Amino acid sequence: MEKVERGGLRRMRWSRRLREVPSRIWSDDEWRRLQLGHRAGAMEEKWNVFAEGQTVFCHRSWTGLGYFEVTFAPVEGGGWRISSGKVARDRSDLLTRLLPGRRRDSDAFNLVLLELVLSGIVLGEPAAELRAKLNELVREQSPAPDDSPDGFAEHVFRGQRSE
Repeated sequence: MEKVERGGLRRMRWSRRLREVPSRIWSDDEWRRLQLGHRAGAMEEKWNVFAEGQTVFCHRSWTGLGYFEVTFAPVEGGGWRISSGKVARDRSDLLTRLLPGRRRDSDAFNLVLLELVLSGIVLGEPAAELRAKLNELVREQSPAPDDSPDGFAEHVFRGQRSE
């Protein structure tokens, strides 16, 4: 697998510090895979992810705009953990417009989406619990109609990973 580079992907214009980051410890092998990144290969995929040093960047695939920027640190005894991060506050991105007002900046939403992008998209894990939590949070926060099909929120925010 070839390492994904920044290329034409733009840096975040406005961001804020993530108040909370996933508590997960990624194994050394998972960290190596995260460093390789992921490039969207189909229209249904929503994320491009790449690493520079110990920082991983998550960008929306259609706009190229940065959404997450997280720094990893080694854990004593092995593995890697996110030590700090930023989340975009760019109102031009569809992702932020779909959750109006303060709700789009929900710590719980950002926490789940970040971990879901890293584990579900980059690592290709099923991440069923994270996917269910994302759908639940979006239903609580979004003005989407009650008759939206199951998985609508997940498709809009997470997308899918094509092989």
